[in-house]
Amino acid sequence: MSELLYEVRGAVGHVTLNRPQARNALTFAMYERLAEICRGIDPDGPVRVLVIAGAGDAAFAAGTDIGQFREFSEPQHALDYERRIDTVLTDIEKCCIPTIAAITGACTGGGAGIAGCCDIRIADKRLRYGFPIARTLGNCLSTASLKRISDLIGPARLREILLTARLIEADEALAIGLVSELLEDADAVRSRAGELAEKLSAHAPLSMRATKEGLRRLREAASEAEDSDLILNCYMSSDFKEGIEAFLAKRKPAWTGK
Repeated sequence: MSELLYEVRGAVGHVTLNRPQARNALTFAMYERLAEICRGIDPDGPVRVLVIAGAGDAAFAAGTDIGQFREFSEPQHALDYERRIDTVLTDIEKCCIPTIAAITGACTGGGAGIAGCCDIRIADKRLRYGFPIARTLGNCLSTASLKRISDLIGPARLREILLTARLIEADEALAIGLVSELLEDADAVRSRAGELAEKLSAHAPLSMRATKEGLRRLREAASEAEDSDLILNCYMSSDFKEGIEAFLAKRKPAWTGK
């Protein structure tokens, strides 16, 4: 079965990240397929809203599939990866119709990035959101991703959660506006996502498109900081290799700062 499913029901497109056995950890092919779907939606076509969800109840998505990082052996691999992620996230932001992240359970790493690019986020009460890379892999976010999440939760809170490697839980997420609604469980999230999608599908497409694109342009205008040196310093380090192997072996990494 496909690792990413796309189905159109009425005026709503439904994307499902479909690796529940791996907490919907994203392969590179899944990222590319999601971007392709977002780019391919016809603004004059029948699909008026896109809902993105994870299969199963445990997680929306638990980030990038870590095993893929074992192939990183050259500086260009690290730069290409971060640029690829930025391109995918930009494609989600540029999607010409409203996007809803229906979050069930954990939403971390690349999954948190995807959800953060959606126009509306709803979640169940088991939500755990964030980027715990300082205690897991030892890599970093691009400056474009830092700007995206900073715009959502504020620079002070973003700095704190990245440095402490903690995850934002449901009540805090609602209080700071990271999610707009908390539901009891995964079934309630999926039901509510459908209701919201139906509501938005009846609204003026041009108004919604202008709102989305105007806000995206405002963020993009402030996102030109150079970050290649930061990316290479993390991804080419011994610590990053240690983080990968420790994560896959389910042990605590031994950081050296090199």
